[in-house]
Amino acid sequence: MVNFLKTILAVIIGFFISICLILLAFIGMGSAFSPKKESTKENSILSLDFKKPIYEYSQPIYIKNFNYEITEENTLTAILRAIKYAKTDKHIKGIILGSTEGITGKTHLADIRKAVADFKTTGKFVYAFGESISQYDYFLHSVADSLFLGTLGSVEIQGLSAEVLYYKDLQEKTGIHMEIFRHGKYKSAVEPFLENTMSEANREQISAYLHSLWQSYANEVVQSRGFSLSDLNQIADSLWGRTPELALKHHLVDKIAFHDEFENSLCKVTKSEKIEDLHLIPIEEYAQNVSLETLKEAPKKAKKDKIAIIFCDGEIIEGKSQREKIGNETIIESLRDAREDKNIKAIILRINSPGGSGLASELIHREIALTQKVKPVYTSMGNWAASGGYYIACNSNRIFADKETLTGSIGVFGLIPNAKELADKIGIHSQQVETHPHALTYSLLEKTPEKTREVITEGIERFYKKFVQRVADGRKMTWEKVDSLAQGRVWTGADALKHGLIDQIGSLNDVIDYVVKEKNLSSGNYSLIAYPIIEVDFSEFFKKQFQASTRAELRSLLREEIGEDTYDQLQRINYSTRYPHSFLQARVPYEIKVK
Repeated sequence: MVNFLKTILAVIIGFFISICLILLAFIGMGSAFSPKKESTKENSILSLDFKKPIYEYSQPIYIKNFNYEITEENTLTAILRAIKYAKTDKHIKGIILGSTEGITGKTHLADIRKAVADFKTTGKFVYAFGESISQYDYFLHSVADSLFLGTLGSVEIQGLSAEVLYYKDLQEKTGIHMEIFRHGKYKSAVEPFLENTMSEANREQISAYLHSLWQSYANEVVQSRGFSLSDLNQIADSLWGRTPELALKHHLVDKIAFHDEFENSLCKVTKSEKIEDLHLIPIEEYAQNVSLETLKEAPKKAKKDKIAIIFCDGEIIEGKSQREKIGNETIIESLRDAREDKNIKAIILRINSPGGSGLASELIHREIALTQKVKPVYTSMGNWAASGGYYIACNSNRIFADKETLTGSIGVFGLIPNAKELADKIGIHSQQVETHPHALTYSLLEKTPEKTREVITEGIERFYKKFVQRVADGRKMTWEKVDSLAQGRVWTGADALKHGLIDQIGSLNDVIDYVVKEKNLSSGNYSLIAYPIIEVDFSEFFKKQFQASTRAELRSLLREEIGEDTYDQLQRINYSTRYPHSFLQARVPYEIKVK
């Protein structure tokens, strides 16, 4: 009852928040293009304290009734643009680094770290402070000129690990089983339903992935901190960051300090008398100011030549795109719009996806092939571009990935729930009437017919062969070569480069630079156009805002009640059973969160 009341309250609150957001958005219409006050004050310091989530892409919403576009600025692109802008902002004296809690992806963190390192080349200071510093935080903090640690803190350098939950015994106890179909010895997305322990093949690929990821992490850290790779490995083995004194002794940090002492250091480096003389501006606020400045300058700098960037962010589904979901219909429409625009000289796919529906991936792949007959298509991989994400990338003119990108996972699986044992236990019996021998293909309460299993297995094998062939054609490899790299195995970007699955290590900006050179575009004489853009009228926008806030609250409540891992598994099962064509899943087998 308490949870029900919480849900109702969340819906009501979400409704009023939506109204407020809409009112603020339309109030902002009048002010967005009006003269704006100075974005930063004298003696400003940019605070990179990422408590809020950083998104890959904020899908612009164009409200047709008012000729107005709404976008969120808490995105990776906006953050990177703001840090770059701060280099030449005379009021920004330096940067302080805080939490990385809102940065969920390893490549996003690497991009931000690279931007901060570039900021340092101006001679402006970069300081970092943490009462305690997680291993994830430290990747960013290690780039600082001076790194401060709280008096009771620690630096959690301990190496990387991964945990996989297994459900075989749970199925036996409940009587609810997942029927599994797969191809690929590494396609371990379904392994937890089959076993109680990890297979050697799965352990092999997870171990290889973690070691490659650690290598990338360690190389950046040791270069910034000035000690050797063996030193960092010894620090991790011995947990020499577990106390402030040990962390200082082994050069993980530069000073142990209370926060007020850290503030005194900021005053000293900026030649200020007291902390109140300094203006700390959050990165989100600064990014908004920079975007408005850019928007004001846009009409003056309108360019004829354009590069389209189509953001493919989230799980691949059939239909229209949603928040953190890639809908094939939306991406296909974006590809068609971009190729029909004569001013767009090239298209970049920014893929940040674990994969998903096999059918949706195939349809997007087809549209890319049609687009390439008109203009080139390049790919930039984000945190991951695996399985279905790799499927839609594999025939690009050139593929870029970060060293930390999770990619590959060339394989396919399918799963359907079966509750016959549970039904028998509680006394539910199912009876069917059929006109033909194979009319009943699936029932939750009956064992799946053998003929159905044969048909499904045949479909799995057929899709796997097509997947491998798509990659072989796109990457100019033999079928046998791709098959040896496939079997559902995942690779980091660094390893994928060695095996020819990608062409170059680089960020989205590196891809843009490559395309500019390839298409002979003059520096600064072109514009970037982001897709997809959703067009709605006011009433539809209002409805979407209300629905989004309500669903977000309900999802949050459910995650809290059953746990994130269980919630994610249920979401996959739900999608597979709701959308029959999506039964074939080209999806990454597991997710690793580095902490």
